[in-house]
Amino acid sequence: MDIRLLKPLDAENYRNVRLEGLRKNAESFGSSYEEEKENSIETYKSRLQSDVSFTFGAFEQGKLVGAVTLVRENKRKLKHKAHIFAMYVSPENRGRGIGKSLMVEAIKKANDLEGIEQVYLTVVTTNESAKKLYSYFGFELFGREKRALKLDQAYFDEDHMVLFL
Repeated sequence: MDIRLLKPLDAENYRNVRLEGLRKNAESFGSSYEEEKENSIETYKSRLQSDVSFTFGAFEQGKLVGAVTLVRENKRKLKHKAHIFAMYVSPENRGRGIGKSLMVEAIKKANDLEGIEQVYLTVVTTNESAKKLYSYFGFELFGREKRALKLDQAYFDEDHMVLFL
């Protein structure tokens, strides 16, 4: 397995993995497949060359099988914060430490960014494996948002977690 920062050249592969995650685990993301499928490859290229957003990809035999994004706040009073978004590992590759390796890189990048003191994320309350992973790295629960996401007629609560660096 190879973990690396994705570049604009990875945009099509990232788009495919992102859309897979939105289809297979719709309840885990604020974005929807229907919204994101309309985004062009240029949209993803732009995301992958941002100076405040860092997306790491996990590759198995050259194939992108997972990703996570770290986004740095850029407003003056919020510059000490970063957020983790869009964590996804394809179902056939779960349970092999890929998510853990992606989190290592995202946290390492947060530590390397000047001024970052804390990292935030949200996770659907029913996603026990993700919550266990985040707790392993020291993320602490600081709140729960009831009915945070609505998918069709179903609601999903989210836990808000923070890691102080």
